[in-house]
Parts: sequence; structure tokens; C-alpha cells
Amino acid sequence: MSFRDKNVGGGERECEESVLGSNESKSVRQNGLLTNTQLTIDENLLVDPKLLFIGSKIGEGAHGKVYEGRSNSLACKTPQWYGDQIVAIKVLHRGSTSEERASLENRFAREVNMMSRVHHENLVKFIGACKDPLMVIVTELLPGMSLRKYLMSIRPKLLDLHVAINFALDIARAMDCLHANGIIHRDLKPDNLLLTANQKSVKLADFGLAREESVTEMMTAETGTYRWMAPELYSTVTLRQGEKKHYNNKVDVYSFGIVLWELLTNRMPFEGMSNLQAAYAAAFKQERPNLPDDISPDLAFVIQSCWVEEPNMRPSFSQIIRLLNAFLFTLSPQSPPLPEPDNEPEVATTSNGTITEFSARNRGKFAFLRHLFSSKRTKN
Repeated sequence: MSFRDKNVGGGERECEESVLGSNESKSVRQNGLLTNTQLTIDENLLVDPKLLFIGSKIGEGAHGKVYEGRSNSLACKTPQWYGDQIVAIKVLHRGSTSEERASLENRFAREVNMMSRVHHENLVKFIGACKDPLMVIVTELLPGMSLRKYLMSIRPKLLDLHVAINFALDIARAMDCLHANGIIHRDLKPDNLLLTANQKSVKLADFGLAREESVTEMMTAETGTYRWMAPELYSTVTLRQGEKKHYNNKVDVYSFGIVLWELLTNRMPFEGMSNLQAAYAAAFKQERPNLPDDISPDLAFVIQSCWVEEPNMRPSFSQIIRLLNAFLFTLSPQSPPLPEPDNEPEVATTSNGTITEFSARNRGKFAFLRHLFSSKRTKN
């Protein structure tokens, strides 16, 4: 079936911020409200809709539907595109009112512009976009399932520890690339992580909620999925639609901490709670998922440093990568075992997962994070 034969709603678009030198939208007043003018998408990013063919639906979310499809190489102007390939075609909802359509068009353009400028082996490859007759984003198709579906398929069995850490490293590298380009993903969760065909690595997908980071920007708190959202995204018990709040890219680090916990436990975070109950527990009661009794102290420290309450005390993804690589090295059969001091103290944790005591080896390895925790305790 050709692209034009498929009558599915689509469309999102967004203004780019000037932080990274992208085109700035101008504000105009319509019906007494301050709105952003539409931005154009680079012609080189657009595909010819006549040469796109939509197949069966493979997924559906709040913002649109995803189909397996095929694209003729002539449809795409991107240099990395060679020959006919099977692709993923995301058709976005268009909206029912003029205000809703404008908002969705803004999100569409933002997602296209961001996906087109960041390239990494652990990010789903952008191929092209289409504005008319529908708003569509074309990406590489990963034949593997989402990380969420994969974990559910093997539950209650746990991932091999090497596999779990390598998946975590894939995610951290993708996030490090986004943050290096000034992009906050804001919706990091297993649903947006896709396995490759050999199920040996994962790639990050779905930039629908991503934003370019600005020091002075006020961003909406209604973002992401509650179980994985950082507590600073909430400011009242009853969350108000469109509420504005300051936050930075450390919201992604918090979400990563929850995902890493899932990789190691293969359990749903805040199980037994509704989504809003989980959000309330994390934001206002400082609750976190319980760590297994047999978890490595090194990994416990990484997870807890990611979901600590104070955002600026969380590590960067480059630091997380170093910590996980160091831990992975200790698991390698080629590496000599690290000497353990006699009578090394156990790591003690509270009910909400806060570290209270560290071994001598951990204190040396994680000195930069230990200092942050110490500063926090002194302040309190």
C-alpha cells in the first residue's frame, strides 16, 4: 500500500531553541495568546511520500502509530541511505483543534530537527520526514522487540549480569551523546529502548518529548511516564496541566537509575502502585524501589547516586559510563581479582535506598560522588 493510501492522523512540530545555533521561532499574538510561528524543516530531511509504502502496524503510543514499511532510495536525500530498505514509519496524530494542531506540529519539527543532527550507534537512525499529506518520521527498523517486552518475556528470570551491564552502557552512551548536544530526552524508559536483531545491544528511540536544554527555559512538568520521572518534575500533589518548572538534564539520570534497577531485578518499579501513587511516593515521600539484598555494592552506589533527591548531586552520563566500565572489568575472567581488605564493612542502606556506609574500596573508587553525598549530609 502506498503512503497516500493510508489515512492515519499525524503531525507534530516544534520551534528550535537558539542554544545550539538552530533556527529560532518568532512569537506572534493570536487571539490574545502568545504563540510560536511555524518553522520549516530542511528540504534535505524530507522524503517523497509517493515512494513510501506502509505495511502492518507494529506499535502505537499516545502520539501516533508506527508501521513497518519500505522506502525507495529515491525518496530520501540523506547521504546514509542506500537502496530500498525496510523502515519504521511513525505516523503522528494531527489533533482536532487549531491549537492542538499547532502544538503537535511544533513537537513534530522539534523531533525531526533533533533526530537529524545527533548520530550514534546506540540511537535509532533517522532517515527522513514528511509533512504532507501526513506528518511522518522514517527511521531504521529494528527487528528486535522493546526492552520492556523482552524483560517481560523472560520474567521472572534475570538477565545475565554481563548482558544487563552492557545494555546499561549502551543506554548511557546514547544519553551521553544527547546531553553533549544539549538535548534532554525526558522519556527514558524500557518502552523507548529497542533491541537489535541479535539482542546483544539496545538503541534509544522516540524523541517526541525531547527538548533542547536552555539555562533560562521554563519547561512543562507534564512529561515522561510517572514511574520513571524525576521527582523535581512535580511541584504540587495535584499536577496541573501545563505547569512550568525549572529542571535540567539530570532528570534523565534519575530515569536511568530506575532503568538500571529494572535491568538488574527484572521487576516493575513501584510495583503494586498506580502511576500517580508511584509519582507521589517518589516526589513527596522520597521513596525508591527496593534494592536486592545480594546486589553488588558498586552497582548499588551507581543506582542510588542516579536517583538521589538533589539533581545536581547525580552523576553525569560520562561518569556513569566510567563506573559501569570499571565494574564490568571486575567481572571479566581475564582480569585478576581485586584484593579485598579484611573485615570490610558491608554497605548499609535505609528503607528508601539511601547509602549510609561504604567500603574502603568503594570510597576510593567513587570519591567524587562520595564528596557530593557528604556535602548533602553536612548541609542537612
